[in-house]
Amino acid sequence: MRPFFFLFLLIFFSNPANSQTENKWFPSGINIQPFTANFIEPKAGFSYLLGKEKIRLDIGTSSDIFLHKSGNKFLSFGADLFTYTRLRGTGNFYFPVETVDYLFGINSGYKILNEEKEYGVRFRFSHISAHLVDGNFDNRFGWRNGINPRTYSREFLELFPYYRFNDVRFYLGFTYLIHVNPRFLGKGIYQIGFDYFADRLIADIAAPFLAYDFKLIEIDKLLGNNIIAAGIKFGDYKSKGVSLILTYYSGKSIHGEYFDLSEHYTTLGINVDI
Repeated sequence: MRPFFFLFLLIFFSNPANSQTENKWFPSGINIQPFTANFIEPKAGFSYLLGKEKIRLDIGTSSDIFLHKSGNKFLSFGADLFTYTRLRGTGNFYFPVETVDYLFGINSGYKILNEEKEYGVRFRFSHISAHLVDGNFDNRFGWRNGINPRTYSREFLELFPYYRFNDVRFYLGFTYLIHVNPRFLGKGIYQIGFDYFADRLIADIAAPFLAYDFKLIEIDKLLGNNIIAAGIKFGDYKSKGVSLILTYYSGKSIHGEYFDLSEHYTTLGINVDI
């Protein structure tokens, strides 16, 4: 596999220099925008779990380190650093942290632009680990809700081919867990989804959007996770901005320490989009 990868790079970069060919280190923006309803994406914001007195705080980024442009073809290499944190609201602006998930890894994206069409693929190699935090511990009764700390980690390869026509983007997701703990979790994760950004609403700066993601995972048996998201993004929907987002989640928990717990909730939040 490795010789074919280097051969591809050699062919790709061997195009003769011309006005349509350009290499950039640390370009602004990212080559392939995050998939809106896919949970494991770079986020910087918070969401309130309606009716549950819980808050999810996301601190993460994805950055392209190198971008090669040849005509309408773009090839990028970058890095990802995320945390997903759940906090408990207790009043008086006190929010004990219950659990946190860490992700770091590398990525590569390749896309072709053709008038109103865009298609490509994103590859990622990442590590995730999850931990209970002291906000989940009671000095009198021990760990809350009878959930004790347990080892949860995984290293995975991920491939997301996609196709965009006008303002609608469809994608598939294939994830292979190279290593996972607990070991009885399934090695494969399969996804399908879309995101849609409508025409501008306010002075050409705001766009409503709708997105859906379905994920098939294996915990003893195959299970489905659903995420539906809708909201308004202020700014260019293909670039930086701020989103007001309403999300419905149904399935096994997104947090590794709660991986076998079923959850159903709606969140209202704000995200600063990269």
